[in-house]
Amino acid sequence: MQTQSTTGHTDNITNGKAGHTNGHGSELVAELERRYTELEARLSPDVRELLKGWEAKKQNYLDENFTYTVRGKDIKVKNFTKSLSGLDIPKVAVPKYKDWGEIVSWSLQENFPGEFPYTAGVYPFKRQGEDPTRMFAGEGGPERTNRRFHYLSLGMPAARLSTAFDSVTLYGEDPDERPDIYGKIGNSGVSIATLDDAKKLYSGFDLCAPTTSVSMTINGPAPMLLAFFMNAAIDQQCEKYIVENGLESEIEQKLEEIFKKKGIERPRYNGDLPEGNNGLGLMLLGVTGDEVLPADVYAKCKETALQSVRGTVQADILKEDQAQNTCIFSTEFALRMMGDIQQYFIEKKVRNFYSVSISGYHIAEAGANPVTQLALTLANGFTFVEYYLSRGMHIDDFAPNLSFFFSNGIDPEYSVIGRVARRIWAKAMKNKYGGNERSQMLKYHIQTSGRSLHAQEIDFNDIRTTLQALYAIYDNCNSLHTNAYDEAITTPTEESVRRAVAIQLIINRELGLAKNENPLQGSFIIEELTDLVEEAVLTEFNRIAERGGVLGAMEMMYQRNKIQEESLYYEMQKHTGEYPIIGVNTFLSSKGSPTVIPQEVIRSTDEEKKYQIDAVRAFQKRNEAHSETVLKDLQSVAVRNQNIFEGLMEAAKACSLGQLSHALYQVGGQYRRNM
Repeated sequence: MQTQSTTGHTDNITNGKAGHTNGHGSELVAELERRYTELEARLSPDVRELLKGWEAKKQNYLDENFTYTVRGKDIKVKNFTKSLSGLDIPKVAVPKYKDWGEIVSWSLQENFPGEFPYTAGVYPFKRQGEDPTRMFAGEGGPERTNRRFHYLSLGMPAARLSTAFDSVTLYGEDPDERPDIYGKIGNSGVSIATLDDAKKLYSGFDLCAPTTSVSMTINGPAPMLLAFFMNAAIDQQCEKYIVENGLESEIEQKLEEIFKKKGIERPRYNGDLPEGNNGLGLMLLGVTGDEVLPADVYAKCKETALQSVRGTVQADILKEDQAQNTCIFSTEFALRMMGDIQQYFIEKKVRNFYSVSISGYHIAEAGANPVTQLALTLANGFTFVEYYLSRGMHIDDFAPNLSFFFSNGIDPEYSVIGRVARRIWAKAMKNKYGGNERSQMLKYHIQTSGRSLHAQEIDFNDIRTTLQALYAIYDNCNSLHTNAYDEAITTPTEESVRRAVAIQLIINRELGLAKNENPLQGSFIIEELTDLVEEAVLTEFNRIAERGGVLGAMEMMYQRNKIQEESLYYEMQKHTGEYPIIGVNTFLSSKGSPTVIPQEVIRSTDEEKKYQIDAVRAFQKRNEAHSETVLKDLQSVAVRNQNIFEGLMEAAKACSLGQLSHALYQVGGQYRRNM
């Protein structure tokens, strides 16, 4: 406070200094100036620099345009939008602080979007021409889900695909007539068992275009599905090379010779292509680019693809043990493969794809409250950081490849979940790990709460989802999925998905306040909530540390027990009515708000199931001549402690998901829950 008051008085006295050039007045001025200089010198260099540039920084947001740089590219943004009333609405509202203490405090804890500690957002402005919309889809075989992807993306400036896999795929198995597998093929997710499936799933989307981004919700067998995806992207690049160089007829002749020699039918896309699908990705079904192009050309296509693909693979094995349960490998082996993926990304310069999506969503869906969701998720994130560092990777080589995934419910803490996560992560990355700016930026996806969807009065679910989406957009999430209102009773229909997408579009494009990009800053309750949640998260970190860190706490089943206790508390509150849910436990309709029974439950058909079984067997038959050798080579890579993902990139060309999983079980061990 002494510095602040001295500053104000010094300004006043210095301004009137000309009238007191002699006598006692000038001595007083000299003494105050000496004291001012002395106090200013005691400020840290960072604080002095901050105060020195404050007015200029504010002016950047008050000028007509703002220019900032991302990866060497200058981006120019208009600072204001014009309302229907003719008013200039600022995209970033600036504080009106004059007091040095307030300026420093606000800058160190809040700051402008795109500036440390990134409380208000990791970028100065939202991405232009691309909404944060990323809708989750997956049902039946790859063709059915491909049609849904094209339906969701039609007319959108960017394709942001989020892939749900069926439980057969989630547990690393192939489609089969086995009773415990057959009924699950293509239900509640898409069935993907081979590289050809991945090519069909994403066909018609240029996987290397800057406007395409793909997210895959897969954990146990994530390395294998990621290898399928990367090879699909590489073969797309090969296709583009073939077309650009007029080699179609030459390659077609080679393909006919390959399939004629093997004596098998050439695989095809099952059914008609949907609107928007130009067939990209389907030319090389049944083969890979290295079988039809020279080695040097293929190597160049591979390099381009790996350095261009955008997206995320979930691959968070810690939260699987704690909450969701789709672990298939031993935890140690799964962590090792995660490390191998990141090492491969570093070596191949894969900068635009996140090697892991550290997920709190499933922790929340299993029953955790918002504080526990955030605390366990960040703790898992720091555990991955420590593990990658222990393998000799540099923080700035891998931290930018980490992303996060949170649930947004309706509790007050959800309104600040992104703010708190960004602040804690940025401070740890900068002050503990010495990471650069890219490493300090926590980027995350939000999905509205599935647990908040109810089978009674299902139309009300859209209202809850809208409020949760508003939380997320105001908090500057990087991408967002809004649940469909009927997900409580069935797989979403096209009509319900359209409504879910409309929620985001209306907020982003119609809601006037959403034209401003820092609407939460300056609110007393938001600042109070941010501090409360941050303190609660740090307290939970201490509890985990007392139990030997995340892995030690997992051995004691601490996280699972905590989630279960909080889930039980929520259910009790709901059933007693202390936690009011409109149309569920209060304000019921005249009919008592009965559970809605769907007219039709969307499931995969027997034809789709049989088609997937036949497709995977045909794939295995096409590659039977060398698949056994490839699998032995993969096991050898694992035993010799070489990079397993590099081995998978080759093995995925010739082996199915089930073949790869079972080969790795023999060298890495299968998951067994600690009881």
